[in-house]
Formats: sequence, C-alpha cells, structure tokens
Amino acid sequence: MENDKIKSWKMTKLNAPFELSESGFPEINEQEVIVKIAGCGVCHTDLSFWHQGVKTKHELPLTLGHEISGKIVAGPENLLNKKVIVPAVLPCGNCGLCENGRGNICQNQLMPGNDFDGGFASHIKVPHKYLCYVPESVLDKYRLAELSVVADAITTPYQVLRKSELQEGDFAICIGVGGVGVYGALLAKILGAKVLAIDINDTKLNTAKEQGIDAVLNVKGLNLREVKQKVREIAKDLKVSRYGWKILEMSGTAQGQELGFGLITFASTMSIVGFTMDKPNVRLSNLMAFDAKLIGTWGCKPELYDDVLGFIDQGKLKIKNFIQTFPMSEINEVFKNTLEHKYNKRSIMLPDFD
Repeated sequence: MENDKIKSWKMTKLNAPFELSESGFPEINEQEVIVKIAGCGVCHTDLSFWHQGVKTKHELPLTLGHEISGKIVAGPENLLNKKVIVPAVLPCGNCGLCENGRGNICQNQLMPGNDFDGGFASHIKVPHKYLCYVPESVLDKYRLAELSVVADAITTPYQVLRKSELQEGDFAICIGVGGVGVYGALLAKILGAKVLAIDINDTKLNTAKEQGIDAVLNVKGLNLREVKQKVREIAKDLKVSRYGWKILEMSGTAQGQELGFGLITFASTMSIVGFTMDKPNVRLSNLMAFDAKLIGTWGCKPELYDDVLGFIDQGKLKIKNFIQTFPMSEINEVFKNTLEHKYNKRSIMLPDFD
C-alpha cells in the first residue's frame, strides 16, 4: 500500500526548505558542497519507499533519489565546477567497518534520498569526501546526466562480482537483466566470464545478446527441472565447468531468488543484488551439501567507482542502449510506469530548467 505521506507529495518539488545563505544556496560547512544535478536515475529502492511501505531513515517528507550526477557549484574553491557522481552510499571513513574495507555497510553512512534529501531536485547538499570525479575523457563520450546510473545501477553489481571472486572463464548466470541486471551481465563479461542471461522478457534478453552476452534463456512457463536442464545444456555448449557457477540474482523477486538457489551446484556462489519484501521458500541445507556460498551486497564502496568509469572510458562498457531520459516534471508518471514494468531501460530524470 502506498505511503500516504509520499503519495501526497508532489515529486516535482525541489528539496525541502533549508536555511539559505546569501548566495541562495543552503548553508554548508567545510565538509559539504552544493551539487547542481544533471540527472538522477530511478531505482527499485525509490519505488520501495514510494509504494511498498519501506521506511526511509529520515522522517518524511523527504526528497527521494540516490543515483545522482552533477556539477559542484558551491563549496571549497578547488572543487568548484568539478563534474561528479554522488555515491549512493557515503561512508564515514573512520569506523571499524570502513577501516576493514567494508565502507559500503558503514553504520554511520549517509544515503541520498534515505538519510537526507536526494536527487529528484535541481540541487543537492552533500558531503564531498567520497564524491567520484568524472574525467573529461568520459564526458567526451557521454553526457553527465547519462552517467548518473554509475551511482548505483552499475557499481552495485560490480561490487558483488568482486565479492563473488569471479575469475576469467567462470560461468556467470545473471537472473533478471533489467536496469541493474544487464550491467551485472555486461560486467561479468568484461571480467572474463562466460555469461548466461535469464529473464522472462525477450526484449531485454535480445538487447543483452546484442551487447555480446554469450547465451540467453527465457524461463517464462518453465519449471525448475526444465530450467536446470536447459542451463546444463548451455553450460556444456559454452564449455564451462559443471562446478563453481557464479549466480547473480538481480530480478528482485522471490521467484528469481528461488530459481537462483535451485541452480546452486558444487562450489557455487549465489549473490543477492535485487531487493524484495517477499520471502522465498528454499532449503538452506543445500549450501552445506554443495559447500556453496550465499552472499549479499549493499551499494558499492566509493573506491570502486573509478574502476567502472575506467571501463566506460575504455569503451568496454557501453551504457546508452540501456538508459532513457525524462524531464523531472514527469516523475509521477515515470514512477507509475516503472512500477507497471512498462520500460525496458533505466529511467533518468533531468531537471526541467538550468
């Protein structure tokens, strides 16, 4: 059921009232900057806050949006006019988790559109410590707004691939190749895996195939036994090992999670990237029997963002075919259409005015 406070909120509204400086921007301290937003991607997490009753950490009303790119327009002089991506997870950098390389789950972290007002606005006030600076060479290939998807849709699957210890020649099975999953499949391919994309949407699967994914499988109407048989045949055709499969669940559905778990074999690693409030029915003892791993991921630690920008800069990762842009004033319609699965590409909202 929709959260009434968010339902009644007009999402074309800019950030909630601030104490303004003489410049007209919110007051900032020496650790903060004002970023003029170029684009903000629409994520399933936003839909969870808006429609599915998932609570934000900051009390409502709150401006959503955590997939942000833009230009610094106020802050330290050496940072002015820098083009940046705002990481969806901003760690503190000082706690035990941060010091042990787990800044993505820092318990003092700040997430735009969750802990503070986010990117469905014209500007955002944000700490600058972990901003990702975009090289001009990348901007020669993409508009800054298009790069907003780096903040979550691309970096989140990249982090989980790194955590899964994926090696060149591994068999990677990507369940759900929508706005996040397709990047997981493409990144697995870049890292040297043989990749199978699984979905129930032929358009998404055909797009993945056109971008070089090794094999695709539409599982609509198939039972688990039938899917497992087809996956084994594909694995044989691709000449990959029968063991050690890397399974990435990115559909954010209980059915996808149950399917992924059902595909676990000896020494497999299953990674959960998609989010759902539903509870799958699985037998956890399979992990014991197959000596397998089940891992999760939350966002991406900022130090990995440069890797992704490097793939884009080198032309290894192409993103234009997987994104579409809309004016911010259409955000209510875009949210509804996204909820109804009317889009096959990641939506990016653009402020209506400079």
